[in-house]
Amino acid sequence: MAGTRARVTSPRIIVEPPGPRAREIIEKDHKYIMQSFARWYPLVVERAEDYVVYDADGNMYIDLNSGLGVLNVGSSNPAVVEAATAQLRKLIHYSLTDFYYEEAVVLAEKLVEIVPVKKPAKVFFTNSGAESIEASIKVSRYSTGRQYIIAFLGAFHGRTMGAVSLTASKAVQRYGFSPLLPSVVHVPYPYPYRCPFAVDDPRECGERVIGYIEEWIFGKLVDPSEVAAFVFEPIQGEGGYIVPPDNFFPELEKLARRHGILLVSDEVQSGFCRTGKWFAIENWGVKPDVVATAKAIAGGLPLGAVIGSERVMSIKPGGHASTFGGNPVSAVAALAVIDYIRREKLCERAARLGEKVVKRLVEAMDETKMIGDVRGKGLMIGVELVRSRETKEPASKELGEILLRLFKRGYLVIGAGVSTIRIAPPLTIDEEALMNAIEAIIDEIKRVEREKGL
Repeated sequence: MAGTRARVTSPRIIVEPPGPRAREIIEKDHKYIMQSFARWYPLVVERAEDYVVYDADGNMYIDLNSGLGVLNVGSSNPAVVEAATAQLRKLIHYSLTDFYYEEAVVLAEKLVEIVPVKKPAKVFFTNSGAESIEASIKVSRYSTGRQYIIAFLGAFHGRTMGAVSLTASKAVQRYGFSPLLPSVVHVPYPYPYRCPFAVDDPRECGERVIGYIEEWIFGKLVDPSEVAAFVFEPIQGEGGYIVPPDNFFPELEKLARRHGILLVSDEVQSGFCRTGKWFAIENWGVKPDVVATAKAIAGGLPLGAVIGSERVMSIKPGGHASTFGGNPVSAVAALAVIDYIRREKLCERAARLGEKVVKRLVEAMDETKMIGDVRGKGLMIGVELVRSRETKEPASKELGEILLRLFKRGYLVIGAGVSTIRIAPPLTIDEEALMNAIEAIIDEIKRVEREKGL
């Protein structure tokens, strides 16, 4: 593993956060930066190494959110830093859209090798997840000649105009920006714990969604011959770390193939071994036509990519480009990430640790009634909190309190959906540190339950 200089298994809080230096920085942040994003709690990061984060006042935290799923190989991974530093001295930029350089070609070859799309395949480089989704929309429409895109309620695909048109996670993310991209249709996502259809068995939820698409969308709203693509997150991230029933994606693939509709897998958060596989869709044995990725691809440097079958990646020269997409520094960092993941067997490690975490959290359901559902694959795990298991009323206010308390104790954990704790640490995290963090989460859930009388 990348490893910290000394093995760390617990946080160290020396000043109650936010400390005086942190408060100074937060005050200036509010003065000079547009407050269009919502922070979970007042953490001011000064430096980070592997799974350990230090704030501006010297407090030391255990990281369970990986900088929103970016730091799969840990913060400041030495292999990534070394590769990027050497490249900075050699070539920082010369625009892949107008010229050539080897670093991008080598990375593209590696991505085609590991991504589960139909071969032969090609790559388009971007700077972020939202840009990857924008490019995926364009290649889908361009290659099929069709205009409609079907996305899913609860999905988060980004905040640029095309991406936010597909996003349906929280209303605030779309509020005030209409009209959005036309010809986007949203359908329910199979959410076993809260299935949008009445079912006797949560596993039936996927079948009901497929039936809804066939009967109500294709039967009454849009002819399938006009649909370019289904765009989906294999595990919904921002929407609540929602894992669909195992039969859903194989059935969606059959439906798509029957009508010549593309499958676009948004792996921005779930890629690069987060779920125990290189890409989350592999957990269901489905081969999409396009994979959109970013976040963890370059170990913290800005980079994204769209990898798709050659027949789909067919936009003519001049039709789409990006000045900084695939810049050589990020490209070599991504190569270092891929090599490190393979060398340290991080896919296997994520799967093993994830099983252990889920087992402990399921056991904790006997210790507290606030845990309504535990779900996930690898180290992409959601713990849905409820005020009552009978009514499934979301414990959204209690979620905020628990996350703040964990922050004060030195654990960096954030939420997803309405009332779900998301557990997504660096895949390099020390096993004892991880399990200590899980016990802290369980402890705070039980404390809040007692105090609220739930």
